[in-house]
Amino acid sequence: MKKLVLAFAVCAFSSTAFAQKIGVVDTNYILSKLPQYKEAETRLNTQVSQWQADLQRLQNEYETKKAAFESEKVLLVGDQLKLREKEISDLENNIRNSINGRFGTGGEIDQLRSSLVKPYQDQIWNSIKSMSEKNSLGIVIDKSNNTSVLFLDKKYDYTDAVLALLVKDLPKTDNAKPDRKVGAPVNNTRPGATKSAPARSNSRGGVREIKSADTQKMELK
Repeated sequence: MKKLVLAFAVCAFSSTAFAQKIGVVDTNYILSKLPQYKEAETRLNTQVSQWQADLQRLQNEYETKKAAFESEKVLLVGDQLKLREKEISDLENNIRNSINGRFGTGGEIDQLRSSLVKPYQDQIWNSIKSMSEKNSLGIVIDKSNNTSVLFLDKKYDYTDAVLALLVKDLPKTDNAKPDRKVGAPVNNTRPGATKSAPARSNSRGGVREIKSADTQKMELK
């Protein structure tokens, strides 16, 4: 009985989904056509790389001074010992503060990303929303994400329709113009285009977030 109820529920959900008009967009392709976004992404990644280098220098300094302290500790007494211990402790705190303040949730990297990149992501979301309302779409899938689309009829690809709406509000540049007419067949040679398209992520509009190089917390010995 439970299996029957589950099967009915799945069928009901599937019927509802197929009753909706579906569209597909490629946000990676859209982002690649916006030079302003690529410039913002470059600035963000440059700053993140600089902060990572600063953190590595702090870690190297800590490890060097910690090793020297351990080897000389037996010779230190009184104020000398306390001074060296404080120096090591201050370095530890400095590293932790740098990790939390810059690389932690809500830190400087997140704030910089919001100021540089998020405005363009919001513009893409608004263009997708306008396009979906204009075309009465019930579901919009971002093929840049992680759900496989085994087959896509060209009439369901709204990528260039979204891009056309988007560039109206941006400075005109050659790089920001669609490469193909709206409704034309998908060009599989364009950046990120494949027959397998990933399903929309949980982020609003499935818009990709910039992913900077992973930063691992330094282990303090």
